[in-house]
Amino acid sequence: MARQYAQIVGIVLLLLGVVGLILGDPEPLFGALNIDLAEDILHLVLGAVFAYLGFAKVDNGTVRTVVGVVGVVLLLTGLLGFVVPNPGGILTHPWTVVDNLIHLLLGILGIAAGFLLDRDTNVTVR
Repeated sequence: MARQYAQIVGIVLLLLGVVGLILGDPEPLFGALNIDLAEDILHLVLGAVFAYLGFAKVDNGTVRTVVGVVGVVLLLTGLLGFVVPNPGGILTHPWTVVDNLIHLLLGILGIAAGFLLDRDTNVTVR
């Protein structure tokens, strides 16, 4: 499950990062999604890591650990976003409620995929 999560989320984050870079730093996308340069770069890096973990021959335990830990970080980011929508002033536009909800959802799914589901780490790597 963690491998499939990494594949799907990795591709989506890569696409989101590319779209954000192409569009530049306009107002939030559709008035709801923040696409600042800092966040675009983070999406590209995290998307590349997840895509690598999802598609390369990497030990399932490693995939599960990274997906779970990133899930915890995303969950905390989503919670923090409601309290501090522009941490450290690094974003051109503060996180929106939609950004926070997406971070929360990805965090919960990442924790589930990484730490709670398919706990058998002896499965052979594809």
